[in-house]
Amino acid sequence: MSIPSFSRLVRFIPKSSDEPLIAEPVDANLDVGAATRAGKDVEVKVFSGSSILSPGSPTGKTETIGKILSPLAESEVGTIRCIGLNYVQHAKEAKMALPTIPTLFMKPSTSLASPYPSSTIIPRSTLAEDCCDYESELVIIIGKRCKDVSESEALDYVLGYTASNDVSSRNAQFAQSQWSYSKGFDGACPIGPVVVSKELIPDPAKLHMRGLKNGKVMQDCGIDDLIFSVPKIISFLSKGTTLQPGTIILTGTPAGVGFSFDPKEYLRDGDEFAVEILPYIGTMTTKFEAEK
Repeated sequence: MSIPSFSRLVRFIPKSSDEPLIAEPVDANLDVGAATRAGKDVEVKVFSGSSILSPGSPTGKTETIGKILSPLAESEVGTIRCIGLNYVQHAKEAKMALPTIPTLFMKPSTSLASPYPSSTIIPRSTLAEDCCDYESELVIIIGKRCKDVSESEALDYVLGYTASNDVSSRNAQFAQSQWSYSKGFDGACPIGPVVVSKELIPDPAKLHMRGLKNGKVMQDCGIDDLIFSVPKIISFLSKGTTLQPGTIILTGTPAGVGFSFDPKEYLRDGDEFAVEILPYIGTMTTKFEAEK
C-alpha cells in the first residue's frame, strides 16, 4: 500500500450538507482550528475520497467548513497507542528518572473525539474528585502496514501528523500501576484539526507546541525535548506488532500539566483547552462539559 500525496487534509462537515468530506484548505498557511474557533469561514478544496487514508484526488469543488471532525473515524483507528513520560522537562517536573525504554499505554477507540465545537464530557467521578487534566501532544498517524521496522526506515510508514489532548483522570492514574483506565474515558482523545504530510514536516523535532487553558499558556516546548524521538517510537512499537494504517500514536506531553501547579490547574465545566503545534498543524481546541 502506498501513502497518498497531499499537504494538509481536514475531515469535516460542510455548511452545505451533513455529509463528511475530505479536503485541503485553500489557504495553505491558515491555522484552520484557530480560524474556525474564531467563527471565520474556512474555504477548502474537496477531495474525491471519504477517508484521509485514501483521500483520492481534488475534485475541483470548494466548500466551507461547518464543523471540523477528528481526522480519522472511530472505526479507523483501532486501539490508540500512547507514550508516557517522554519529555525531559515533564520528567523533571514529575520528579521521575528519565526512562530507558518507552512507556506504552493504550486508549480505546471510543475515547476519540473531534475538536471544537464538539465537547469532551468530564465523567462524574472525575469531576467530583476535581482531577481532570490536560496533556498537549503531537500525534503520529501511520499510513501503511508497519511491523519490525528500523528507526532509519520508520518515517516511511508515516501518513502525517496532527495534535491531541491526552485528557486524564489524575486520581485514578495515581492510584493504579497502569494508565489505560484513567485516560480511556469517552472523549479523552480529541485529535485534529488537520493532518499534515511528512513531506511538509520531514523533521517533527523542529515543531513547537503550546498548551493554552482558557487562553493562558500552560505548556510551551519544542518537540526536540522528546526523550524518545518519533522514529524511535515507531520502531519500538512495531517490534513483533503490526501497526495498521490508521494507527494513531500519542508521543507524550511536555512540562506544565495541571497537576504540577499549586493550586492545581485542572479542567472543569466550561473550560477550553487549546493544543497549538506550529508550523502547519495549527490549533486544536476542546471545550469541556460536566457529565449531567
